[in-house]
Amino acid sequence: MDSLQKNHTLTSEFIILGFGNLAELQIFFFGLFLIMHVVTIAGHTTIVFITFTDSCLQTPMYFFLRNLSIIEICYILVIVPNMLANILSRGQRMPFLGCALQMHLFIALGGAECFLLAAMAYDRFVAICKPLRYTLIITKALCLQMLALACVSGFTLSLTLTTLIFLLPFCNSHEINHFFCDIPAVLFLACSDTRVNEIAVFLVCLIILLIPFLLILISYAFIITAILRMHSAEGRNKAFSTCAGHLLVSLLHYGCAIFIYIRPKSCYAPEQDKIVSLIYTNVTPMLYPIIYSLRNKEVKGALRRLLKSCN
Repeated sequence: MDSLQKNHTLTSEFIILGFGNLAELQIFFFGLFLIMHVVTIAGHTTIVFITFTDSCLQTPMYFFLRNLSIIEICYILVIVPNMLANILSRGQRMPFLGCALQMHLFIALGGAECFLLAAMAYDRFVAICKPLRYTLIITKALCLQMLALACVSGFTLSLTLTTLIFLLPFCNSHEINHFFCDIPAVLFLACSDTRVNEIAVFLVCLIILLIPFLLILISYAFIITAILRMHSAEGRNKAFSTCAGHLLVSLLHYGCAIFIYIRPKSCYAPEQDKIVSLIYTNVTPMLYPIIYSLRNKEVKGALRRLLKSCN
């Protein structure tokens, strides 16, 4: 029994296997993901900068967009630099507490992003369905409260879940078949009964993923109904352009997360999970700034003004 408890010592390590089966392509993948990482950071930093400095973007919608980009930057910095190091080193060692901290921050920031996307859906719902009362309902104080609630809820739920997972004994293997300390990959290594922990994961995912996603879908059902009732084609196009980006980002974010986390341990498929995780930690964060600026005339106008001021 004492040998089993050695897993809980602070000196324990995990070995992140990463993409060891693609060793011959490591330079190619390192270059590819490094470029994507730089583009992603640059895109979100630009969103943060223009929504902070441009006088035309000082509205609640862009307040939420700015903070979503800040969370997204932190979110990818928790995962991608370690992933890039792992591609080059293969079999990277990570301390027990380092793995726990990475999981905690990943879940916390991902959870805060989920709650913030729901707050943004509410903002769009009020703007389109109750336009005359928008400034009375969506105040600066309410925006700050929703942001604080999103962050506090994400970090609190994450701390609870991470603690439950890392109290488990890992007596068989410390090799994580993933490129970061993700929930299913770590839970798979536990050598005790994990049913209680799986229930905890499901409940946290229910709060972080399913409930906000359901609220977003309900909000957009009302929004789409209101847009279809508009008599002006210009009004419909403007309303759609402000909502399309958020809806697409929400579908990408929640779709990948629900696929990974809303399922039992018995359905764990390491290689499949790594591919999906690559999408939501590398590909979709890179697409978000493009999606938000592609159909948004105000963001494109702010970018043009920024480029003119630089010349």
